[in-house]
Amino acid sequence: MFESATLKLTGWYLLIIMVINLIFSVVIYETTTNELSSRLQTFGQGIRDESRLSSPYSSYLSQIRDAQTDEAKRNIIFNLLYSNIIILITGGIGAYILARRTLRPIEEAHQAQSRFTSDASHELRTPLAAMKAELEASLRDPHLSKAEMRELLMSNLEEVDKLTSLSQTLLKLARQDYESLERTDVDFTAVIGQVIRTYDKPGMRLTLSAPSHPVHIYAHQPSIEELCTILVDNALKYSPENSPVSLVLSVHDNKARLDITNSGAGIPTENLPHIFDRFYRADNARSGSGHGLGLSIAKIIVQIHHGGLAATSAPGHQTTFTVLLPIFKELQAKNQ
Repeated sequence: MFESATLKLTGWYLLIIMVINLIFSVVIYETTTNELSSRLQTFGQGIRDESRLSSPYSSYLSQIRDAQTDEAKRNIIFNLLYSNIIILITGGIGAYILARRTLRPIEEAHQAQSRFTSDASHELRTPLAAMKAELEASLRDPHLSKAEMRELLMSNLEEVDKLTSLSQTLLKLARQDYESLERTDVDFTAVIGQVIRTYDKPGMRLTLSAPSHPVHIYAHQPSIEELCTILVDNALKYSPENSPVSLVLSVHDNKARLDITNSGAGIPTENLPHIFDRFYRADNARSGSGHGLGLSIAKIIVQIHHGGLAATSAPGHQTTFTVLLPIFKELQAKNQ
């Protein structure tokens, strides 16, 4: 589809180039030939006036002038023709390159949308298929007990909860893509501490190392809370039970930096560039019960705040997620 669109757009670009070029060629031809004829006529008239040539010589001179004019016109036509051919070839190549560059963002957006739709459909289809299979099996069983029916309903309810969670996450993801968030002064240190208290007692699995003074960032506080929640939850989920997870908050180059490190299987090197893609899960060991959307949402939150999010991993040893966010004072000074 996009190859066809590229060729059509190339054709339109080339048509515009050639129409403009032909117009200029006609103007150049008319201007040049008129100027040439005028100069030759003036030159011939001057010779006749100076030498006072007789009529036969005057007629011969006119024939030479006309022959020179015709030859000059032919040369101009051939030169313009060659120029148009060169412009046609180079313009065609340039038009194709320009058309590809013009359509590339649209093609990438279309591919991302198609991939997102396909992945979302797959994620929705899995729990629905499980529910359908269980219900069909139960309907075929004439001796279904009350306890078995309750178990079936509980299982279906669990699948419904998964679908609800997925739909809410997709809605949240869409909103984060396009919503303009109101930013204020946010105490990053306090937000991290609150998330830690939500997940764990301080000093048990989660440990925080931070400057003695609070680190303030210019951000949308609910989004930052969700960012920290996603990363802490991810670190706890993919590390051995009771293993430590360290959070280190610091300030570097007017950026608040948060490093979250956990031990465990780690992430293979070839999978690191894709872990922030929607629905991407590196392998079965890291799939868990999630949908592969958490890190994608985290990446979007960081991008909205003009920050950075990266991951490094030593397979079989540890994984570190690093967040960089502009501190409040820097952005406040720029806005004043």
